Amino acid sequence: MEPQRAVTVGPYRVGGGGPLLWICGPCVIESHDLTLRIAETLKSYVDRLGLQLVFKASFDKANRSSGKSFRGPGLQEGLKTLAAVKDATGLPVTTDIHECAQAAPAAEVCDILQVPAFLARQTDLLEACGRTGRVVNVKKGQFMAPWDMKNVVAKLSEFGTGNVLLTERGTTFGYGMLVNDMRAVPWMQETGAPVIFDGTHSVQKPGALGDRTGGDRAMVPVVTRAAVAAGCDGVFLETHPRPDEAKSDGPNMIPLDVLPRVIAECVRVRAALNRPDDATAT
Repeated sequence: MEPQRAVTVGPYRVGGGGPLLWICGPCVIESHDLTLRIAETLKSYVDRLGLQLVFKASFDKANRSSGKSFRGPGLQEGLKTLAAVKDATGLPVTTDIHECAQAAPAAEVCDILQVPAFLARQTDLLEACGRTGRVVNVKKGQFMAPWDMKNVVAKLSEFGTGNVLLTERGTTFGYGMLVNDMRAVPWMQETGAPVIFDGTHSVQKPGALGDRTGGDRAMVPVVTRAAVAAGCDGVFLETHPRPDEAKSDGPNMIPLDVLPRVIAECVRVRAALNRPDDATAT
């Protein structure tokens, strides 16, 4: 078992028993103005609750169920919006990339480069991310065992980066369903990398709506609290002011005004884990 390495993200330190890292934002950049409004609301939560929070939004959803689905504004316009979020709020930002050529331009703006679960084994993409010097967050493939992520960490180390986060986001279980094995959190922590739990995508029902992915957002707080109890180092939650009107992953996203309650519940679970044992013998 590798000793866990704390990873620096902007002003934050992740792992090693430190405060939870929150990665939050809408699934996709639907518009410049809406993205900024969501980011400003999240910044108010950071100030009020004292959070370590990274803003997340995708410039391109390249793996939508249907070719007719909304994908986002694209690389150049998307990075302009993420840069504006960073300037307006001071929050670190992250986005997911799908092609090697996207790594370097994204790294000019983003503090974390996110590798989607479907691409977790793509060596060239991992190398392109690792060579930028940015923190790389790799989501565990739905088709991978938790311990197989040690190979992902080893690849990134070979490419010159030890600044790695791993994200658990559920495992394929039959057709159209994902399940979470919370043992994945400590198993992946054995790689030495801090482990983030993705509550949003863990409750997906891939392809459940025919040409769209479904999900059960009511289960997001349940599985997220369980992951915090299992000792994860951070939480990934997508959020939107009106999830039912969102252009991507609406069924899985937490309403923006509900998010503080979910965060508060998780913070209480984390505090309970860190409290000294005050049990008395009977």
